[in-house]
Amino acid sequence: RRERERERKREKERERKRKKKRERKKKREREREKKRKEKKEKEEKEKEEREKEKKKRKKKKKREKKREKERERERERKKKRERRRERERKKEKKKREKEKKEKKREKKTETKREREIKKQRQRQKQKEREK
Repeated sequence: RRERERERKREKERERKRKKKRERKKKREREREKKRKEKKEKEEKEKEEREKEKKKRKKKKKREKKREKERERERERKKKRERRRERERKKEKKKREKEKKEKKREKKTETKREREIKKQRQRQKQKEREK
């Protein structure tokens, strides 16, 4: 009888230990699971962050490109305006030169005519004297 008692006690003890062991195992498993989950979530979050950053950079790049294009267009317009002004100035200069020449020519013809008239008068006077 005592023997059975002892046996029973030992069995109980073993059972208790096994239970404890199972509990520890379960706990470890839960911990591992928890860690895995946290790791996964962390990685997801980081991935999202990277994606966000990537999008941001892309957007920035696009915006920069757009701005650059705009600046380029502006430069082109400026050049065009400058060329047009230059042509206008040249035209104006040419016009002035032409007018100047014209005036000079007119003056020349005017003085020539005046000389002719003067000569004419002198001849007339001469003729008058001779009479």
